[in-house]
Amino acid sequence: MPSGSRASRAGLLGGLRLVWGAFCAAVSLLAIFKAPTSLLFRVAVGVTEWGHLLALVSLLPLVPGWRKTRAGQAGAALGVFAALMSISSLVRATALAQDIPRRLGAAFGDEPPQTAPGAPSRPAPLVLTDLVVGIPSPSVSTTTLTYATRGSEPLQLDLYMRQGTDAPAPLVFVVHGGSWEGGDRTEFQPLSHYLAARGYIVASIDYRLAPRHPFPAARDDLLDALAYLRHNAASLGIDPERVVLLGRSAGAQLALLVAYTANDPAIRGVISFYGPTDLPYIYTHPTNPAVLDSDRVLKQFLGGGLEQAPATYHAASPVNFVGLDTPPTLLIHGGRDELVWPINSRLLAERLEAAERPYLLLDLPWATHGCDFNFSGPCGQISTYAVERFLAAVARD
Repeated sequence: MPSGSRASRAGLLGGLRLVWGAFCAAVSLLAIFKAPTSLLFRVAVGVTEWGHLLALVSLLPLVPGWRKTRAGQAGAALGVFAALMSISSLVRATALAQDIPRRLGAAFGDEPPQTAPGAPSRPAPLVLTDLVVGIPSPSVSTTTLTYATRGSEPLQLDLYMRQGTDAPAPLVFVVHGGSWEGGDRTEFQPLSHYLAARGYIVASIDYRLAPRHPFPAARDDLLDALAYLRHNAASLGIDPERVVLLGRSAGAQLALLVAYTANDPAIRGVISFYGPTDLPYIYTHPTNPAVLDSDRVLKQFLGGGLEQAPATYHAASPVNFVGLDTPPTLLIHGGRDELVWPINSRLLAERLEAAERPYLLLDLPWATHGCDFNFSGPCGQISTYAVERFLAAVARD
């Protein structure tokens, strides 16, 4: 090949290395800095929970030949920087995971997790090989049931269960997120499958959404779904006296509120993934509207602003209902949550501490909202480990 052609080809490859390295470096910054827009928030979830994969592709500029041009050298340097930034979430998760078994035991006891043939419990909070191969789990059956009808609108739930289970099983009642105005019962299915494979019965429900159905419609739907499941417990294989609520985001607010106000001893515990707990605080400390317009969301859900509906804001805030009979609570929240400020879980933890109620706050410093979307990622693994041990402690016979 003529020397001019070789130089031209080297220059082109050097330019590509530089462009790719710069792109990966820019994306990797979302592992450290909060996302400024809704689109970049979604990218940030990928960077923080799939960072180990981004780190690998960031090193592509280092394929042989990178030293031949200045552009290639710069691209390689940017690629190394991007890889280090991308892997930082996993490094922080690994450090945090070391102490999680002790913290769970101190908060709730050391009850061994529930297992079933072919469905062992998680051996550790974070297993590096599972980042790549995933978390295996046997298949389970799913049945869709209608638990209530509002006019002509059916409200449905999906019931996940393992086949061949004879004894009545504890119920895990799952409430989806979506800012009270979106989402449905099919979200985040891997955890429901995982728990059902280990002998729990999991019910993931739909509920009425704002703005057409403002508060307390969604809360009332949760109560009706619980009543339906308990009424039909015998035919569904459910132990009606062992119920744990689990919610994500807006669904966590609803799950916490029902768990804290239902005065039902059958509710053994509640799990909140990045849930809003103090709605007046959220209203007076809004999020970046380019990521989520929390002011609009709250007004739609609660029928107006705090000035117009202070009693409704109070009635919808779980922090106001912590008492001597509050069930054990597991709080999971990312330290970089752009949609629901982490202080929401900290404020609730303070109330639980003051009331001397069992709780644990897992503050995941690298994670953002929806961090468990990648079930086998750092947040997904750690939260699953915590959830199954919490369930074992609070839902035991």
